[in-house]
Amino acid sequence: MNENKITSLLGLAQKAGKVASGELSVEKAIQSGKAKLIIIATDSSDGTKKKYRDMSQYYQVPIYELLTKQQLGGCIGKEYRAALTIVEQGFSNAIEKALKP
Repeated sequence: MNENKITSLLGLAQKAGKVASGELSVEKAIQSGKAKLIIIATDSSDGTKKKYRDMSQYYQVPIYELLTKQQLGGCIGKEYRAALTIVEQGFSNAIEKALKP
């Protein structure tokens, strides 16, 4: 996994307005079918992880667990983020490609 590439892609996606972050925005993006990829922080609570895994499975959206809440928030210019979603296929594909070893 290329962590630097992923954090820079997340930053670019945020600048392009293709990231939904924060609990309500993430859930709305997933339920409306806009979410192409879900990322949850490794230090999120078990309940949070389960909720997003269940949503991922139900709505058929790929989900990955990486970075801490602080790192996840930092790369999109926010404080802390337990989860975020990418709402554009191009960024989603690029991030998934960077996740592969």
